[in-house]
Amino acid sequence: MIIKNGLVFSENNTFEPLTITTKKDLICQVSGGSANADAADEIFDAADCYVIPGLTDIHFHGCDGHDFCDGTTEAFDAIGAFELKQGVTTICPATMTLSEEMLSGICKNAAAYHKAQENGEGRRDVSDLIGIHMEGPFINAHKKGAQNESYVQEPSAQKLRRWQQDAEGLVRLVSLAPEVPGALSCIEECRDEFRFSIAHTESDYDTAMSAFAAGADHVTHLYNAMPPFTHRAPGVIGAASDTPKTFVELICDGVHIAPSVVRATFRLFGDDRVILISDSMEATGKPDGIYSLGGLEVHVKGNHATLADGTLAGSATPLYQCMLTAVSMGIPLESAVKASTINPCRSIGMDSLYGSIREGKKAHFLVLNQKDLSIRAIIKGQQCF
Repeated sequence: MIIKNGLVFSENNTFEPLTITTKKDLICQVSGGSANADAADEIFDAADCYVIPGLTDIHFHGCDGHDFCDGTTEAFDAIGAFELKQGVTTICPATMTLSEEMLSGICKNAAAYHKAQENGEGRRDVSDLIGIHMEGPFINAHKKGAQNESYVQEPSAQKLRRWQQDAEGLVRLVSLAPEVPGALSCIEECRDEFRFSIAHTESDYDTAMSAFAAGADHVTHLYNAMPPFTHRAPGVIGAASDTPKTFVELICDGVHIAPSVVRATFRLFGDDRVILISDSMEATGKPDGIYSLGGLEVHVKGNHATLADGTLAGSATPLYQCMLTAVSMGIPLESAVKASTINPCRSIGMDSLYGSIREGKKAHFLVLNQKDLSIRAIIKGQQCF
């Protein structure tokens, strides 16, 4: 396939008039001139459009009536199909705080699904499953949010390694609270095996700095389920800002974070370190009603998802819409695209194959109308949706 006449989001993080040539599922050339077309090459004219990498969501739980923790091929297919239609071509879904046995089963089934995808088996109209984000069970119960307190436990390197064995290496990110007993030693012991993120925490600044020194380099849904950033108690947020190369997640659904704070976060951390996530749950794409997250009842009305007591329970907004919301809040398009594509891939170590438009990477693209940023086409390999 040859994609021409569009403004392509280049590795310089700018939009440039480039031509892209793909073979099968890989990019084989990105050039400033015309490409040499074979008779069999499909031509896609992207005139008046932006061409950006497919989006990557490294923190969401489900959509279209299914949860990743359902752990079935049916659920994985439904989630992947919905996400692809929303422009998310690669996914690293999050687990919940569940029992050891349930997490083990999810890891095993996800590993089998991932292996089938790599072997070219199964459905092709779905996003690539490239990882698992373990959000829990190593959290602080006082900041559990919509997590099930019954299954909260102390961090354990042994358990992590067992789940990773079940997942056949698919666990890319582990969220935990650094102040709970055993957390810092777990991070330090496993820092070369896992990427750790601070989450669902009451940590102060010093404890968070100790976690980053031990090997953590990520913060899960910044501002949510953690102490606030104040002038005398900067907490996790201040510690993250003082630790270069630490990534921070933002839920830009218009509910979790105020526009002023979104703008301030991009200024504080720079657009190399911010990751846009959806944190979406199974109600995403479905009508208002009562749904489930981690075994807890969630009430959904519009883009608000809450427990019965009003606690936010993830979101009901896809990542593509979060990216547009960030732009509507004043974030430059280039920064919002980085935060939805290459940054999440870098944060979980998958940027050699995904996240930007470069020779040798996966041929995953969104073609957006320049006028209103609506999706004109989603391209994954040789398929156009």
